[in-house]
Amino acid sequence: MKILVVEDDAVLRDGLVDLLTAAGHRVDAVADGESALARGADPAFDLLVLDLMLPKLDGIEVCRRLRVLRPELPILMLTARGDEEDKVLGLRSGADDYVTKPFGTRELLARVEALARRRGDGGEPPQVIAIDDCTIDLGRCVARRGPEVEIPLTAREAAILRWLFQHRERAVSRAELLERVWNSSGDLATRTVDMTVANLRQKIERDPSRPCIVITVKRIGYAWGEP
Repeated sequence: MKILVVEDDAVLRDGLVDLLTAAGHRVDAVADGESALARGADPAFDLLVLDLMLPKLDGIEVCRRLRVLRPELPILMLTARGDEEDKVLGLRSGADDYVTKPFGTRELLARVEALARRRGDGGEPPQVIAIDDCTIDLGRCVARRGPEVEIPLTAREAAILRWLFQHRERAVSRAELLERVWNSSGDLATRTVDMTVANLRQKIERDPSRPCIVITVKRIGYAWGEP
């Protein structure tokens, strides 16, 4: 892939460039949010590794704007803090995944590879699903309510919807979503799935407090709203 690294710490930025280049990727790097926004809009880039705290324009705002410009672009956010609120904010701004500093090189590469695999799935014909007056285009990572409202989805949100739809005859556990969408261990203790689903509901549900598309199955996980 061609990856854009956005990190203001020169030592870490150079380390990320070396690590990703050694893994076989083509890598460019910038040090501030304004440069990230300008370069990230280029369709030549396949993935963005984005720091949360940046000069000129913070990572959250960069993520929000790029999600509108390029809804299909996978975004991996880096944060120096492990607070749940930071993770929620990153996911709600449109990030597909996040890594908390300090992170291991193997973990970072595994998450990059997982995002690469999901992007590779985009070569299939777009799958458009209509449910509860919402039209979801999984290929283009957008949803619509009415002809005027287009809602950008992250690659991970689209992957969740695709998996639930493909297995709509049954409930899907959080562990299964972690394994199939995040490519992480199903035994991992995390609220990442719940936070991502909550954000997704805010986007596509008519009433997020009473979801009809992604429904909760008590003591199991989630299911598609219509079998």
